[in-house]
Amino acid sequence: MSLNISKFVSQGLELIEPGQPVALLLHGYGANERDLASLMSFLPEMPWAALRAPLALSHDAFAWYGMTNPLNPTAEEVLPATEAVWQWVEQNIPDDSPLVVLGFSQGGLMATQLLRTRPSRLAATVILAGFMYSGEQPADAQLKLDRPKVFYGRGAQDSMITREAVSALNTWLQSHTRAQTKNYEGLGHSIDARVMHDVATYVTAQLG
Repeated sequence: MSLNISKFVSQGLELIEPGQPVALLLHGYGANERDLASLMSFLPEMPWAALRAPLALSHDAFAWYGMTNPLNPTAEEVLPATEAVWQWVEQNIPDDSPLVVLGFSQGGLMATQLLRTRPSRLAATVILAGFMYSGEQPADAQLKLDRPKVFYGRGAQDSMITREAVSALNTWLQSHTRAQTKNYEGLGHSIDARVMHDVATYVTAQLG
């Protein structure tokens, strides 16, 4: 199945300077492209785009893939969505602009997918309340060698992502990246100012 991303909100894409980083925001299941846009107020100033996932669930609710087995998707579910994001990037972002990718929940899985398929395009990877696809991906072997820095944050009271899914992501991050992992007490399946303060510190360091 071929998917296409046709809707997004953005700022500054028409003014990207050579080599300038661009932030890419990937929302969670049942949300839309407007869901994460306010997070840019916490991050270093840069052009950004927040994409609408390609599968429509209902009015103003979208997903990167369906909910047959939400925390353990198949390749047939994950790979078309991954390719759709890369196709959008190729059409809208200059090749020399590194990406700062931030994904929440199902969008967090998509952030791992971008890292695991074309890591050379990413300057920073932020996974918030996310999880991962269990199968092998094209850049996994290279990531084991390069061990890029990644930020993974989740609420300590997040009941939406199972312990098994959290453990699988942590195990993978430990063997393939130099992940900064943070658990936030009192936070459920959400994002707060504490999270974004730490994300901003990480992104600022990655952009040098």
